[in-house]
Amino acid sequence: MMFMFFSHSPIYLTKKRRAKKENGRAMDPSLISGMTPFLGFLLTFFLFSLFTAHTRRRRAGYGGSGRGSLPPGPPGLPLVGNIFQLGSNPHRSLAVFSKTYGPIMSLKLGRLTAVVISSPEVAKEALKTHDQVLSARTITEPIRAVDHHKNSVVWISSSLVLWRFLRKTMARTLFAPQNLDGIQAIRMRKVEELMSLVNNFCERGEAIDMARASFVAAFNIISNALFSVDLATYDFNKSSCEFHDAVVHLMEVTGKPNVGDYFRFLSFLDLQGSRKEAKLCVDKLFRVFQEFIDARMAKRLSQEPKEASSTDMLDSLLDLTQQNKDEFTLDNLKHLLLDLFVAGTDTNSSTMEWAMAELIRNPEKMVRAQSEIREVIGENCVVQESDIPRLPYLQAIVKETLRLHPPAALIPRKPESDVQISGFLLPKDTQVFVNVWAIGRDSSVWEDPMTFEPDRFLLREIDVRGRDFELIPFGSGRKMCPGISMSLKTMSVALASLLYCFDWKLQNGVVPQNIDMSEAFGLTLHKAKPLCLVPIKKPTLSSS
Repeated sequence: MMFMFFSHSPIYLTKKRRAKKENGRAMDPSLISGMTPFLGFLLTFFLFSLFTAHTRRRRAGYGGSGRGSLPPGPPGLPLVGNIFQLGSNPHRSLAVFSKTYGPIMSLKLGRLTAVVISSPEVAKEALKTHDQVLSARTITEPIRAVDHHKNSVVWISSSLVLWRFLRKTMARTLFAPQNLDGIQAIRMRKVEELMSLVNNFCERGEAIDMARASFVAAFNIISNALFSVDLATYDFNKSSCEFHDAVVHLMEVTGKPNVGDYFRFLSFLDLQGSRKEAKLCVDKLFRVFQEFIDARMAKRLSQEPKEASSTDMLDSLLDLTQQNKDEFTLDNLKHLLLDLFVAGTDTNSSTMEWAMAELIRNPEKMVRAQSEIREVIGENCVVQESDIPRLPYLQAIVKETLRLHPPAALIPRKPESDVQISGFLLPKDTQVFVNVWAIGRDSSVWEDPMTFEPDRFLLREIDVRGRDFELIPFGSGRKMCPGISMSLKTMSVALASLLYCFDWKLQNGVVPQNIDMSEAFGLTLHKAKPLCLVPIKKPTLSSS
């Protein structure tokens, strides 16, 4: 999404970090390095078995009634439970486990009890029937370190007054249809700048990093909507990348498996340094936010006329802090800005990269999409957002990409009280994951699920807005992504423009079927290796 709000995610993987992910089946190095120094320390607690005895539970067999007990699940090791069975791609490991233990199963992750849901039916029961109870999230250590869990619409409970106020603010001030239409010019301008960048690579015959380029475009859409300035640049060597890099690093830190999340009594040690790193990033971002806030408030106090053409979302949010001082403080405002930047840029870039990767591997589908777009748009024109409804195959490509490569492979929830789901008891504060990735590849739900086939969505009407639980890439219920509409608008027009303006090929003679499609797991599911494609100027009608 553009505006996805979940836990545990690197927002954008640099080449250096992606290089570490070459072996998709290897155990996560960050987890190993974090666990090693304290495993010995943990063993000294083994004699205190009574300390952990009350957290152990009996494993029921799959197919049992389960009434009053946790769902079945794989046996684990003492103290650490199932942590080391998850590997570097937990969504895949959990999908395999679900074939043995069923569509709802339980695991132990250190001291944490987790329940994983892997079918549309159980997901619907959890996210629709029990939406209100399952509206909280387990707070991770990097988030706790900066008090984001007390101020963020992502993390606070939906039962709180602040959450309702923030959600209403986002719905009415940021993502209301009239406001999305109002910033359409910004979106189109940034897409045009992206096309100009791609054209420069085209003229030089060089390959472009698809995720990086689309990330900058999405990032600057947010910064212009909020502050009327670009905060990222395509010239990656400039110091103006500092703000952008702080956001990237914050999400990398937040996405690392954290010892303190599995063993809360060790969290104060900050063994992996994630709390410290997260605080450094957030402090840097908040300083930037404060500079914009101070400058804008000084301008308002000077009574300079506020021209309608120059008014951005920051003005609207500052108005709210004046009108609702008890409900919405400047501190709340900064945390809201953090949510928007951190969650509002990554979904587009990762989904765009996956879509282009699938299309380059299926050249006949790329040609079909280009033919549709070029026929509808005509020659020497620009793709407009109003054109997208007339491009059904393009829309099917976006849906198929979201099915195979959902931005959030695992959607996290936490019950605020005991709740029964599918006959099993989920105690209060259980960590619940809906395995969206597994649902999207379930052969009982999808025909030939491992094949990239957009046609399935031309024959089957399925929505991505949380109503059809076979496809919930943006979540569902009150905690689903509030920026779905903006995400789909930006994603669709950018992808259509890339396919309309250019043909594409791989660099260095790489065969499409040899593209590395391995994943780098986090909140968002990135390609482990960046997709670099060479753009080719599209043929004109006169020359074809």
